[in-house]
Amino acid sequence: MGSSPVSPEPSSGRSGRARADDDSLAPADARSPDELAQAVLDAARVRREARPSTPRRAASGERRLRGYSGPGPDPRDPTPLRDLIAQLIKLRGWERPAAEARIFGTWDKIVGADLAAHCRPVKLTDGELTIEAESTAWATQIRLLSGPLLARLQAEVGRDVVRRIYVHGPVAPSWGRGPKRVRGRGPRDTYG
Repeated sequence: MGSSPVSPEPSSGRSGRARADDDSLAPADARSPDELAQAVLDAARVRREARPSTPRRAASGERRLRGYSGPGPDPRDPTPLRDLIAQLIKLRGWERPAAEARIFGTWDKIVGADLAAHCRPVKLTDGELTIEAESTAWATQIRLLSGPLLARLQAEVGRDVVRRIYVHGPVAPSWGRGPKRVRGRGPRDTYG
């Protein structure tokens, strides 16, 4: 490859021929376009060989596969929504509130359709589940079934969520409580 001749400089002590053969010392405009292109290619090749040869990883840390996933399970398959919600519940520490909410949301599946038609859960505080029955007869029946009912609840939502069951009958409105209560015996002409 021909390079342009450069006149020797008297102060450097080098000959012009030695400087012309040394491509690294030649100014950029002194090189031909072919030499510049070759230098860029060599630099790119050196950078590529210096890079580690590990394959690119997916966001989850596993190797990304190419092509179609096929009929079997594959890490590229879409994640079902129930699995994503379960991961979110575990990540946020919502296991206990989710178990408590499951009691109220799936009451008829937990206790059965017959029993669910005559009672409903009212509140759950400190492991005590309050159940309201539609009549006093049903309240008595549910109290007798409280052992198996508690075992079924603990099997469904966890042992530490419900520890005790409290059952009461229908609650009539109370005239003696509330924000507009009148102190004293009340009106006698109506209830006397």
